[in-house]
Amino acid sequence: MSRPAAGVRHKSLIVTLPGSPKGAKENLQAIVRTLPHACLQASGANSRPLHAGGVKKLESDAGISSPRDQHTTTHSHHHHHHDGHGHGNLVRYTNPNTKALSSDPSLGTARRHRESPYPMLSVADALSLISEHTPSPETYARPVDETIINSVLAEDVTAQEDVPAFRASIVDGYAVVVPKDGTMKGVFPVTAVSHAAPGQAQAQPLEEGQVARITTGAPLPPGATSVIMVEDTMLRTTTDDGKEEKEVEMQAEGVKEGDNIRQQGSDIARGSVILTRGERISGVGGEMGLLAAAGVSEVRVYRRPVIGVLSTGDEIIEHNRPGPLRPGEVRDTNRITLISAAKERGYEVLDLGIAKDRCASLEETLRNGLRRADVLVTTGGVSMGELDLLKPTIERALGGTIHFGRVAVKPGKPTTFATVPVKDNDGRRVSRVLFSLPGNPASALVTFHLFVLPSLHKKSGVSPVGLPKVPVVLGHDFPMDPRPEYHRAVVTVGSDGVLTASSTGGQRSSKVGSLRAANALVCMPGGKGKLDKGSKVDALLMSAVMSG
Repeated sequence: MSRPAAGVRHKSLIVTLPGSPKGAKENLQAIVRTLPHACLQASGANSRPLHAGGVKKLESDAGISSPRDQHTTTHSHHHHHHDGHGHGNLVRYTNPNTKALSSDPSLGTARRHRESPYPMLSVADALSLISEHTPSPETYARPVDETIINSVLAEDVTAQEDVPAFRASIVDGYAVVVPKDGTMKGVFPVTAVSHAAPGQAQAQPLEEGQVARITTGAPLPPGATSVIMVEDTMLRTTTDDGKEEKEVEMQAEGVKEGDNIRQQGSDIARGSVILTRGERISGVGGEMGLLAAAGVSEVRVYRRPVIGVLSTGDEIIEHNRPGPLRPGEVRDTNRITLISAAKERGYEVLDLGIAKDRCASLEETLRNGLRRADVLVTTGGVSMGELDLLKPTIERALGGTIHFGRVAVKPGKPTTFATVPVKDNDGRRVSRVLFSLPGNPASALVTFHLFVLPSLHKKSGVSPVGLPKVPVVLGHDFPMDPRPEYHRAVVTVGSDGVLTASSTGGQRSSKVGSLRAANALVCMPGGKGKLDKGSKVDALLMSAVMSG
């Protein structure tokens, strides 16, 4: 009941057969007469004369009778196989009629789609599919050092030590044993000194009527109950050499036990939760210092995905190639822009270069990227042109699933999201995420922030995912588009605390200048006409808000 599987790689025909000798023999016998024709096709033979006689001629040349001819002789045989006696019924868990939606490049330009076969999705539906099909984050243990900055904790972290680890003075002054009446009046001998330095010999217990000079942060001598600030004392006598204090005078009343003392564990108690699962470890918020202070040397975090960035197109050249452009050449602005955007968010990025508009070249580059990166981001090659090969390559060569190929959004309508099955370094079958973004620079950057970033956040354990959304007031009239638009803008905050959005200029998707200084995407609804100055809308913040 097995079936042979066949495919073509470059100009080679590949046939897979069952593992059992009997099954392999039967399957090979079933297809062997068609192999000469298949080899001619795979090697690039002109298909028009080859197929001139139609299916009947091909079957006749191969010595195969048609299913209609066989019907009368095989009818009872088919019933025998399905009567439940000795033979198991074939059960399919996938739809055998499911076909790739993309055009087949091998059929030539004339057979390509004239309209996109992919349904137009809303932004909300597209984001829902991204969330559904982006794999869950992986966790691993990492040492507490600069490599975990921007990571998200995968579990609660508890303090391994008390902070402080001993009773410590919070002022420069004198440790004392407070009498029951709280009165510290008179002249007292200075019997010891305590500095905030390690390795000091164990101090002698302090008794009532004695004081010990102490510095900020130093441990209290045994028996001491409070600290009197140096400003509340007077020097009375010194040692014979005049270098050390011998006696000090105090005139303090109402002194309480614990005054000017940090008790052991008063900041952080050993075993207490100091950071919780889902918290991000920043480089500016003090999380690193907190972990270090509490004696935590290792934490479990979500592994941040590695991102591969690739440009496609015969016309694309390196942005820094010297010399003037030749006719038709375009400098690669997308790759350096997206690499910079991903690195700014703290992700490791692989530069996968430029792939030419050739199926084999594109497939090899994508396979290389999928082996090395968790998330692959490409630009160009996703529209309806004859050289837009990304969708066919994803579906037909890589065996991937395109979850959406069009979004009702400006800019970025042809944005494509797919997952591709691959084997990781341990031989496990895993799913890799692939985003194919439009080739126009503004579209590429906008769709990176709108669609790719939420996927990266999910893979990193970040919540909520995506750019933060804030209410803004339009600083001037904004034109509307029939599609919902994410308008590049500059958001500033005024003295009244109101956030105001101003357009960066013309919003054509190929207009690189519209990216300059943009720190936000204004969420414009679809429609006609314009939104008036002063209208309130939402904006997605890409970077810090500036003062107006």
